[in-house]
Amino acid sequence: MRSLYVAGKSPLHRLPATAKIAGLALAAVLIFLTRDPRFLVPALVLSSGLYFSLGQPITAAIRPLRPVLATILLVGLFHLLLTSAEEAMVTTLRLSTLMMLGAAVTASTTVSAFIDTITRAASPLERLGLVKAADIGLSVGLVVRFVPEILTRYEAIREAHRARGIRPKITTILGPLIISTLKDADNIAAAIDARGIRGQ
Repeated sequence: MRSLYVAGKSPLHRLPATAKIAGLALAAVLIFLTRDPRFLVPALVLSSGLYFSLGQPITAAIRPLRPVLATILLVGLFHLLLTSAEEAMVTTLRLSTLMMLGAAVTASTTVSAFIDTITRAASPLERLGLVKAADIGLSVGLVVRFVPEILTRYEAIREAHRARGIRPKITTILGPLIISTLKDADNIAAAIDARGIRGQ
C-alpha cells in the first residue's frame, strides 16, 4: 500500500506524534470558534506553508489534496447557493485550513506512530471497560493507510475509463471503487483475525 507519510527531517517531523495530534485537535477547535477572515486567512496561509515545507515536490504534495479540495469547494458552492456568500467563505476557509493541517500531520507522522499515540490516548477508556485501546489504534492506523490506497484505486479506474474511450463520471466510477475497497477491507479483516492482532 502507498503511504501518505513523507520521510524528512523538518521540525514537524521531529515533533512527537502526541504533540502533533493534540495540536491538530486544538487548532480544529480554535478555527471553529471564529468566523473572522482576518484570523482564518492567515491560518490557512500558515497551515499551507507548514505542509509545503515538508520537502515534497509541489506536484506530489498537491496530488493527495485534490479530491479533498474538490469536496470542500463543492460544500462551499452549496453554502453559496443555499445560505450566503459569507457562510460559503467561512466554511471554505475553515475546511481548507483543517485539510492543510491534517495533511501536514499525516505527511510527517508514520502510521505506527499514529497507532501508538491513539492506543495510549484510548487506554483510560479501556480501563473503564468501554473500548479496546489496541482496536482503536489499529482502526485509526488502517484509515490513515487506506486513504492513499483508495485515491490510487480511483485514479486507476478513471484511467481505465479513459483508455476505453468512456468519459469518467462519478456514477460509473463510484460503484467499482466501493466494491474493490470493500473486498480489500474484508481481506484485511480476515488477515487481522487470522493473526490474532485485534484485542480479545
